[in-house]
Amino acid sequence: MTLDAAARSRPTLETIAELAGVSTATASKVINGRSDVADSTRERVLQISKELNYRSPVQRRIVPENLTIELVLDSVTSAYCTEILNGVLKYAAELDVDIVVSSIGADMPSRTSPEQHAQRMIDYGRRGMVVVTSAFKESQLRAFQRRSLPVVVIDPMNPPGSKIVSVGATNWAGGKSATQHLVDLGHQRIAYIGGVEKSECNQARLHGYMSTLLTEGIDVNQDYIVHGQFKPEHGTVTARKLFALECPPTAIFAASDAIAVGVLGEARRQNLDVPRDLSLVGFDDTYLAEQAVPKLTSVSQPLQEMGAAALRSLLQQVSGKALDSRRVELATRLNVRESTAAVGSV
Repeated sequence: MTLDAAARSRPTLETIAELAGVSTATASKVINGRSDVADSTRERVLQISKELNYRSPVQRRIVPENLTIELVLDSVTSAYCTEILNGVLKYAAELDVDIVVSSIGADMPSRTSPEQHAQRMIDYGRRGMVVVTSAFKESQLRAFQRRSLPVVVIDPMNPPGSKIVSVGATNWAGGKSATQHLVDLGHQRIAYIGGVEKSECNQARLHGYMSTLLTEGIDVNQDYIVHGQFKPEHGTVTARKLFALECPPTAIFAASDAIAVGVLGEARRQNLDVPRDLSLVGFDDTYLAEQAVPKLTSVSQPLQEMGAAALRSLLQQVSGKALDSRRVELATRLNVRESTAAVGSV
C-alpha cells in the first residue's frame, strides 16, 4: 500500500505498520510511547502517522473543547513557581487557553517514560508544554521533538539546544547589581550561597558576583561560595557553616529569596541582627521578600512576565508563526529594603 492510497481512507495501526515495514506490535509500541524501540524505527512510524493524520483510539475518544497546554513545575509550593504559574494563568485566561499543571521535580519523579509522556500529551489533545523545572531532561525534550510538540523552558538547567525556546532573566546583571550594592555599603567579606551549581541561572548569578568582586579589587574567597538547592534549608545549613568561620562574612548574597529566608532564620537563632551584624540580599523578589522580617533586599526578576512570555512563545510555535528569538531575556532590577546597611552604620 502507498501513502496516497492510505490517505484516502481512515488509517489503521495495521496500515501504519505496513507502510513503515514493521510489525503491528512494533507500531503499537511506538504509538503508545514504549521505549524499547530503535530510534530510527520510532521516527519512521511517527512520520508516517503524522503524514496520514493517524489518531490513536484514546485521541478519538477525547476531543478537547479548547486549546490545552501543559505546564510542568519543579514544585507547586515554591514562591518562584507560584509567581510563574500566576503569569501563565493570567495570560492563558485572556486567550481562552486551558492550562494543565503537573510536577516532575526531583522529589516527585515521573512514572512514565519520555516517549509515553509525549504520546499521552498527543492522546489528550495537549498542544505543547512550558517547563519550569530542573528535572526535565534532554531525553524528554527529544521525545517531544520527535512528535513535533513545541516546548518552552523557563530558567533551564543547562543551555538548551538550538531548537528549544527558552525564557529567563538577566541573571548576570542581577548578580552584579546585588554584589555591587553590598560593596557600595562598604562590605568586603561577601559570601554567595547559590542554588544548583550547574544550572544556567545559578552560574550567571555567580559570575556576576565574582565579576564585581574582581572589578572592585576584592579577592574571591572560595570558602564564601557554596552551592546546593534553591531552598530555605540550604540557606540555613550554609549560613551556620559560614557563621562558624574564623572570619565570617559581613554580607551574604543568596541566589534566591528561599535561600535568604533560611539565612535569616539561622541568623536569628545565633542572635545576629540583620542588617546590623549581617547584610543580606536575595534573588527573585517574590512575596517572601516582602513578608520577611526585616523586609528583604532582593533582585527582582519579572516572574509573571516570564510565564506570560513563555506561553506567548509556545502559542506562536503551535500556530506555526515565526519566532523573533529562541531565547527571551527580561530585565532584572535591585529592590532595596531593610536587610542591607552600610558597615557600622546601624
